[in-house]
Amino acid sequence: MLVRLWKWYQRCLTQYPLRTQVVSSGILWGVGDFSAQSVTHFSKESHRLDHQEAEDLKISWKRVAFTSLFGFTFVGPVGNYWYEGLDRFIKHRFRFMPNTVGFVTAKVAADGLLFGPLDLLTFFTYMGFSSGKSFEQVKDDVKRDFLPAFILEGAVWPLAQAANFRYIPVRYQLLYVNVFCLLDSAFLSWVEQQEDAPWKQWITSLVTLKEEEGQR
Repeated sequence: MLVRLWKWYQRCLTQYPLRTQVVSSGILWGVGDFSAQSVTHFSKESHRLDHQEAEDLKISWKRVAFTSLFGFTFVGPVGNYWYEGLDRFIKHRFRFMPNTVGFVTAKVAADGLLFGPLDLLTFFTYMGFSSGKSFEQVKDDVKRDFLPAFILEGAVWPLAQAANFRYIPVRYQLLYVNVFCLLDSAFLSWVEQQEDAPWKQWITSLVTLKEEEGQR
């Protein structure tokens, strides 16, 4: 079964690379948001006091649909051209041999400093507007969510991408990223749903304090 599925995916990727990445990204990001809502619910339930009534899991299918649409319209098409273009650019601009330390390091740095922040900024902005928030509310949410997410993702994605750029052929790098996007979309959705959680305020205040000390 899995072998058949893999061969079918390979055929789709060969014949319709963009379409395949768009569809797979949309599905995975939708599943990721569903997972994030489930994790958030069961996390709250685990901290529920004995006298509090248990709540049933209620999935916001509207939110799942909007998150899936983000995968369809942004992650899929942009990711398709980004990873292929990045590979060509690093090879021709810096003349690095594939799979060397310099080659992998340059790709990880470009991905983390360029595509990573853009992905986060676009996600939080899109999710804010899609939920009906005003421009000022979206701006406040981005200020609240962007930095904590960027710091936490910065501890994981460079390692994941280093393995990707070093061991995975370019043709399948998008599949590798899409699988991780299942976890990433769940993580970002979870971060967005945490609103003004204490851990977010702590990270933001810590960075603000360092900036103020640097200005003295």
